[in-house]
Amino acid sequence: NGLFHMHYRAQGLDWVSRIGYAVSADGLQWNRMRRPVLEPADGSDSRGIEDPRVVEIEGIFYMTYTAYGREFRGSGPPTHLGGGIVPMIARSRNLITWEQIGPLVVGEDNKDHVLFPRKINGRYAALHRRWPHVCLAYSEDVRTWPEEWMATIYGPRSGSWWDGTSVGSNGIPIETEHGWLCLNHGYTIIESKAMNSLGQSSIMTRVYRLGVVLLDLDDPTKVISRPKEPIFWPEEIWELRGDVPNVVFNAASPVVDGTVHVFYGGGDHVIGLATCRLDELLDYARFGEQ
Repeated sequence: NGLFHMHYRAQGLDWVSRIGYAVSADGLQWNRMRRPVLEPADGSDSRGIEDPRVVEIEGIFYMTYTAYGREFRGSGPPTHLGGGIVPMIARSRNLITWEQIGPLVVGEDNKDHVLFPRKINGRYAALHRRWPHVCLAYSEDVRTWPEEWMATIYGPRSGSWWDGTSVGSNGIPIETEHGWLCLNHGYTIIESKAMNSLGQSSIMTRVYRLGVVLLDLDDPTKVISRPKEPIFWPEEIWELRGDVPNVVFNAASPVVDGTVHVFYGGGDHVIGLATCRLDELLDYARFGEQ
């Protein structure tokens, strides 16, 4: 309808994350609803919901988001502080009222999931992060994601200065004639020594940067190209400092008039916007040094 629509994660004074909704005519000035459109409902998401990614498929809007709760869903030991994280999916017909569908998987450290904008070979498809790798999953109904239909696509690159420890997916894959153009993120943990009042200690540093990957249109488990250098990284003070420092993390990359609008979180504290030409980004994805 000629507007930008944004679903974003925000925290209140209780430090619990909820999903808000805003609209804009230009992508810069926004009108926000006062109340969240999606918020925690039970023990499985009581610590907050975050990282919303919204896509329209056959007239229905689907949101993938991460639920962080005090209760662990699945078998085995809890994964996070006695609870767990769950890659969830919800749906809506108006972007405001959402119906929870359920998890992509349970019982493991899994997030950074995002749906492809159309069915592939007659099935819904999603990228997800089975740490530390990016994986593909298929479903016939968006509710059930059989394990036998899952496959690993790629993982951290050994020796890489920026994505050698962990990688994950970001905004909705962009369909091009040359393949699925996907923004991703990664970090490499770097250990350094520092002196304090008690002597020398180790400091573990991680910096989240964005990269790009091109996947095959008919079989997204096939990586066509993956340039070795990142395309975006923290530079501004509000990216270098924040609730989580040294972070740029993108969850939406709509293409408008040939320009990719990369909406991203800076320092887990503010929302920023970066843009680039789609043809230039695609050229880098295809021909950038591997």
